[in-house]
Amino acid sequence: MSKKNKAQELEDIISEEQLQQEAADKREEPGSTEVRPKEELSAEERHEAELAKEKDKFLRLFAEFENYKKRTSRERMELFKTAGQEVIGSLLPVLDDFERALKEIFKSPDKELFKGVELIDIKLRETLKSKGLNEIEVKVGDSFDPDLHDAITQVPAPEENLKGKIIDVVEKGFRLGEKVIRHPKVVVGN
Repeated sequence: MSKKNKAQELEDIISEEQLQQEAADKREEPGSTEVRPKEELSAEERHEAELAKEKDKFLRLFAEFENYKKRTSRERMELFKTAGQEVIGSLLPVLDDFERALKEIFKSPDKELFKGVELIDIKLRETLKSKGLNEIEVKVGDSFDPDLHDAITQVPAPEENLKGKIIDVVEKGFRLGEKVIRHPKVVVGN
């Protein structure tokens, strides 16, 4: 049953209860403002009142259960996201080490060694990308955004057009899905 159907059903039951309450109010004696005592109600009226009371309990319990299901589902999804975030976050220094290693191995005369380490680096990056990890693209000359970038220092801008802009990227930043798990560390010109 869809959420709209459930909501409509709940509204119908509540409307029915309101109609029953109005009918009970009309059962008062004409010209009198007093409601008949419960003892004077017929068996059918008592059953209707009990039924309305039980329906109200049921609706409240049903709504509470629906809220519980939504809350636990939301909590479970958050748990999966944070569990993955911790593991992937702990692998970010390994990515940094691979990048530094590739720079140093590239200087060596053994090109086969470079190709082997490069293949491992590519495989690791592709695996993490398939799990939702994306590098935050930052280039020299981009505008500094304090919500996205982490400025580690400010230096005099080498050119006038680089004031308030990024001069150097010290450490790459990454997102896991839409959440930033490591802000890029940058040097800003002033």
